[in-house]
Amino acid sequence: MKKILLIEDNDDIRNNTAEILELSNYTVITAANGKLGVEQAIAHMPDLIICDIMMPVLDGYGVLHAIQKNESVRNVPFIFLTAKTERSDFRKGMELGADDYITKPFSGTELLNAVDGRLKKTDLLKQEFSPDLNGLEQLLKLSDNKAALTELTEDRDINKYKKKQIIYTEGNHPSRLYYVLKGKVKTYRTNDDGKELTTALYSAGDFLGYIALLEGTAYRDTAEALDESELAIIPKEEFTELIDNNRMVAQKFIRLLAKNISAKEEQLLGLAYNSLRKKVADALLLLEKKYRQEEDEAFAITISREGLAAIAGTATESLIRTLSDFRSEKLIDIKEGNIIILNRKKLEHLLN
Repeated sequence: MKKILLIEDNDDIRNNTAEILELSNYTVITAANGKLGVEQAIAHMPDLIICDIMMPVLDGYGVLHAIQKNESVRNVPFIFLTAKTERSDFRKGMELGADDYITKPFSGTELLNAVDGRLKKTDLLKQEFSPDLNGLEQLLKLSDNKAALTELTEDRDINKYKKKQIIYTEGNHPSRLYYVLKGKVKTYRTNDDGKELTTALYSAGDFLGYIALLEGTAYRDTAEALDESELAIIPKEEFTELIDNNRMVAQKFIRLLAKNISAKEEQLLGLAYNSLRKKVADALLLLEKKYRQEEDEAFAITISREGLAAIAGTATESLIRTLSDFRSEKLIDIKEGNIIILNRKKLEHLLN
């Protein structure tokens, strides 16, 4: 049963509204002023907050501000309930991050439609969407912006890249978001001596180039196709419009795109502190996890030794010696230059 927090200083309105919601099978928590409302929100973690604007102690704008500053309840959908109908009040409430606005007097049907619609949309946003254009389309459907949906999903330009072709370069400013339809892509950084460090790997179903777009900065690495690849192109303006026009969709989209950040941090931590053997083992496991298809009975890692060394963060000569040791220990096999993992469990639990 969904919990709704109702913050309203008028006793009659508060009691009548609570009764309508309870008759519709919602659990209702009430508060008679803004300060109590914030306390109730933190204590009860409601699924939705309905809040009057003009209240003693703390007004509705103050409640919304306090809610957004608290990590535990900042994403709870928020509906303003007020008799104020001036255009400036609507604009101020929405700019502060309110999800909807109900103007007094209202009917029970208007109230329940607003509550039901907002809760359904919130439930959809909690779903895990696939990190691809289908997932993007689902998110856009929640934005109530059909024009953006059409523009972002129809007649999408597809760029084709050959093996080792550069997609974007470190230091340049982004003009688009990329989505991998086919193939493999890596991003890397180069030091002053020209040595490469692979920062991330991408395959079909991944977005790339989004961090610079979200931060409004230049690319911090270079993207290169590892084999023949096809990438869908989403112009920067369309991506920015989506992020700017819908707060909840923007939050979900950012979480969707940032899923690999913690994994990248873990990888970089390993590069800094792991032993040579552990670095090489982790690089092999990363490649298998990223590029092995479910239907593959036997998966061969096809990559140059220089490329593998860039992922492992070590010298090519050291990598080759370690691969030879792994082969002697029957952890891997090497056939025609391709690497086949024979004992994944031992590689995973290799002592550092």
